[in-house]
Amino acid sequence: MQSLQGKTAVITGAGKGLGKAMALALAAEGVHLGLIARTAADLQQVAGEVKAINADVNVAYATADVGDYAQVKAAIASITGALKKIDILINNAGVLAYGGILEIPVEEWEKVFQVNVLGTYYVTREVLPFILEQGKGDIINVASTAGQKGAAKMTAYGASKAAVINFTESLMQEVRKSNVRVTTLNPSTIATEMTLTSKFTDGNPDKVLQPEDLAFLVVNNLKLPQRAFVKEVGLWSTNP
Repeated sequence: MQSLQGKTAVITGAGKGLGKAMALALAAEGVHLGLIARTAADLQQVAGEVKAINADVNVAYATADVGDYAQVKAAIASITGALKKIDILINNAGVLAYGGILEIPVEEWEKVFQVNVLGTYYVTREVLPFILEQGKGDIINVASTAGQKGAAKMTAYGASKAAVINFTESLMQEVRKSNVRVTTLNPSTIATEMTLTSKFTDGNPDKVLQPEDLAFLVVNNLKLPQRAFVKEVGLWSTNP
């Protein structure tokens, strides 16, 4: 297993939930962090918790809606200016719209694709040149088991995550010979603000995965020898 000490990771959707859990887990490994989210107060809170875990970790953050390409370019420019390099990119930012196809407003349906699909593309497009220039690196895209099979009232979210799965597979095939490892993560329901608001957990968040579970998986995936990587992995809860 390789050490992550001294590497630099950029995480989107880093202000809470999965993004925050991954940031804290990587900080414990000595990884410097570039954090992106829409709310500055959330980023400031996470940055403070990171420093409490490991004072030697450098943290830079920038607010951005990843569905806006101009904001993405500005955020990545700010982070790379502060941290100078990027070894790891984790595309985690995402939004959920749950409801029948005639119930979800057109603008909300489009927003799911703008953030989940185009946001993943925009951030990857801006970060990939840095990773290719270094000659190695990791890109991890958080998709979902919802993207692997259709379900009622999940047309927007499920279709967007299916697009992320295909995008990630295609990217992996394109860059793996450049020593860039690309992984798709497909978790089932995780107890986050997004799923709790949508009542996916039936009022019992302990029945589903926790953000720390995915963070543990991410850290150990990144520790694999550089010659090896996990192409795609599903993470499920043992509870029904």
